[in-house]
Amino acid sequence: MTNVFKSKIFRRLPAVDELLRTAEGAALVVDYGRLNVTEAMRLELDELRARISDGALDIDKLEEALAVLPEALERRVKRAAGYSLRRVINATGVIIHTNLGRAPLSREAAERIAETVTGYSNLEFDLDKGERGRRDGHAQSLFSQLFARQGISQTATVVVNNNAAAVLLALAALAGGGEVIVSRGELVEIGGSFRIPEIMAQSGAVLREVGTTNRTRIADYEKAITERTRLLLRVHRSNFEIVGFTEQPALAELVELGRRHGIGVMEDLGSGALVELESYGIAGEPDVYSSLRTGVSLVTYSGDKLLGGPQAGLASGDPAMIERLRAHPLFRALRVDKMCYAALEATLVTYLREEYERLPVLHMLRLPAEDVQRRCQSLAHSASGLSAKVAETESIIGGGAAPGKTLPSFALSLACDGMSATELARRLRHQATPIVARVEEDRVLLDLRTVDAADDQYLSEALANLLKSDPV
Repeated sequence: MTNVFKSKIFRRLPAVDELLRTAEGAALVVDYGRLNVTEAMRLELDELRARISDGALDIDKLEEALAVLPEALERRVKRAAGYSLRRVINATGVIIHTNLGRAPLSREAAERIAETVTGYSNLEFDLDKGERGRRDGHAQSLFSQLFARQGISQTATVVVNNNAAAVLLALAALAGGGEVIVSRGELVEIGGSFRIPEIMAQSGAVLREVGTTNRTRIADYEKAITERTRLLLRVHRSNFEIVGFTEQPALAELVELGRRHGIGVMEDLGSGALVELESYGIAGEPDVYSSLRTGVSLVTYSGDKLLGGPQAGLASGDPAMIERLRAHPLFRALRVDKMCYAALEATLVTYLREEYERLPVLHMLRLPAEDVQRRCQSLAHSASGLSAKVAETESIIGGGAAPGKTLPSFALSLACDGMSATELARRLRHQATPIVARVEEDRVLLDLRTVDAADDQYLSEALANLLKSDPV
């Protein structure tokens, strides 16, 4: 499409003042206010201009869009006046999708939140003594039961608002003013530009780097130990891999070195599974139990990744160390609320009952690829006017967990003559319940591993009507 032709199309767009003078525009102003409607009109026109610039709208398609512009404006005004945080359908195949809220909660966890927060609760009240209690005691007993089943005793746990907070609190409480030894190959960036050295600097601990990016030996740690050393830190490389000419001491070696020198060993696991992932076909991803059995003094991990619970940072380990974390001023600043504890308790009870399939993350990890394939085949018949094929693909664990590990899966591959994959994906995102897919080689892929089977009917209806109107 030439620039001259695009200019002619641009001139077909109405001005905001023209839209306000229409009967539909005036009615919207009465219902939603002039400022809200004016802003919606500007955004709608900006989006049409962008689609013209991208070549997605020729003169005929623009006329179609202008014909339904009043309805599109009403939808946009209603969206602007409604909730910003919305439920979406994750069809990307990324199980722990950070941008889409990480681990979905179980129905039991959601019910526990509703039951607990719609009235008062004993969040910090001891019902036996009739006096003030400690809020972290609720999760503590459940963690203790889980660890005891694994033969791990004398372990305590605290809960803060995410794993970065758990690392910050642990370093501040256990190593503030002292030195922490860590391999150069583990100075990771954990997302959102948050880096381990920067977190350590905020904690007041001094970083002592040892080894090289690809090779660090136990002797490197031992040479760096001084009277100022407070911790030996192992950071799990949860979002990347180093392959080739590499070396890293075993965790047990670090623990033994720490014992000989009277220094604690802390491991930042990141994702933090409470199941052995080998049975899910995922090798090489450590779980919390294995780290504690090895003798690590303190393990930090996330609640909303492989554990399958709410956003939280968890620190489990030596009770004396955990008590120092509780006593630190940062603990109150980083603590979680009653909704988090309610969801976390429900998640831990699910583990105690060994009802792992009730946790959406673990269900998706174990879902057979053949089941995904059958659902894709059924859905393909609904894709009216689209080229729909079932394609082999790979689902990703995501969320900084199990880097490089994938699960065999299937996706519904969609294409449409005269419409780009980008435009198809946009239309899916603009459904009443947004559908987030991925685009590869100018095709839209819907990997149903990460879609609840209860949403298949909604997907079917959305695909049947996808080309009938533009859900701007």
